[in-house]
Amino acid sequence: MNPRRLLAALALFLSGCAGAPQSYPSLAKRAVESAPVAKISPPSAPVPADAALSAEIAKYMGQADKGAAAFDTAYAKADKAVRAASGAAVSSDSWVAAQVTISALESARNDSVSALASLDTLYVQRSNAVADGKAAGGLEDVDAARSAALALVDQQNDRIDAMKTRLPQP
Repeated sequence: MNPRRLLAALALFLSGCAGAPQSYPSLAKRAVESAPVAKISPPSAPVPADAALSAEIAKYMGQADKGAAAFDTAYAKADKAVRAASGAAVSSDSWVAAQVTISALESARNDSVSALASLDTLYVQRSNAVADGKAAGGLEDVDAARSAALALVDQQNDRIDAMKTRLPQP
């Protein structure tokens, strides 16, 4: 390194140390740090749903159950067709018939999927109403119904997917 640069760097370094004394902030406790803390009340118990909301939830759950029953009825026919087509070639008559019964099976569960969508919409509407102060409670009931409908639709999806994997793919 060049001695001139070293001397200039040393002079600059030392000039930073030789400045006027600065007043650094105190580490003592400030007034705001010792202010009293507000007490937080525990969350209130969930408010039960009103009768209209309960009736709407029951309607959608009935629709989901209706879709589940239709799905179970169509599943037996689709399973039989898929078993018959499991060793068949793609585009053969039995393979096409199995694909048609799987499509009918997916159509049969329409009520379940529609009920889940309606419960999702109801949950969002109720959440907004509770947030705006227009309604109180009921979210837990809607969420429980949504969870049940979602489990039903997921189970149907799993059964359809398992059935599709038994068929040869194009």
